[in-house]
Amino acid sequence: MRLHTTTWGSGDRIALLVHGIMSDHRTWRRVGPALAERGYRVIAVDLRGHGRSGRAAGPEEYGPDDYADDLVENLPVGAELAVGHSLGGLVLARALERLKPDRAVYSDPAWHLGEGPDGYRAELFVRGKSMTREQIRGFNPHWSDEDLDTEMASVRDWDERSAYGLVDFVGADLWPARAGVPSLVALADPSMLVSPASARMLEGRGFTVRTVAKSGHTIHRDDFDGFMSALSDWI
Repeated sequence: MRLHTTTWGSGDRIALLVHGIMSDHRTWRRVGPALAERGYRVIAVDLRGHGRSGRAAGPEEYGPDDYADDLVENLPVGAELAVGHSLGGLVLARALERLKPDRAVYSDPAWHLGEGPDGYRAELFVRGKSMTREQIRGFNPHWSDEDLDTEMASVRDWDERSAYGLVDFVGADLWPARAGVPSLVALADPSMLVSPASARMLEGRGFTVRTVAKSGHTIHRDDFDGFMSALSDWI
């Protein structure tokens, strides 16, 4: 599927940014320009069903491999850096061998969709489609007004059917078997997706793991400076 992309900068190095579910390229409104200032040409993608990209025929075409195939079809191979947040981290890992970036950063990646009442429930994401600005603020008290406005716009543009495309993967082993390339995992504090035991497992598989203190799931919005500091020696 043809995806919409947004670009910042014109540097010789390339950085790829892949957002999470319900979001789009606008989530990177500060990260993109910051990387461009460091000499990157930054390409942020809208995943299928998100932002300005096309919609799939139904939930069955919103699986992790559908997203990963789209990345390979639309993004350049051999970028110096690739960053994926949440769902974007899951998708990036599945496309890694074909995209072949020099380095990868996974921000609170969705490599485990837990079961039960505290696990992944598609209907909770769909319910988020009707959340008010103040409700979003309640879940994300550290976000700026601009981030709240951006989130409202992104959620309005999101195809909620995509939430059901992940249901069959609840409880599945989605953890990468190895890092593949030098890879950083940046975690929220606490992370609801990567437990301390799972973080140790990832370190054993070759990942560098860092926690951004007191940050929520969307680290780059909760604590932009902390997020960029965690990446400082990777970018």
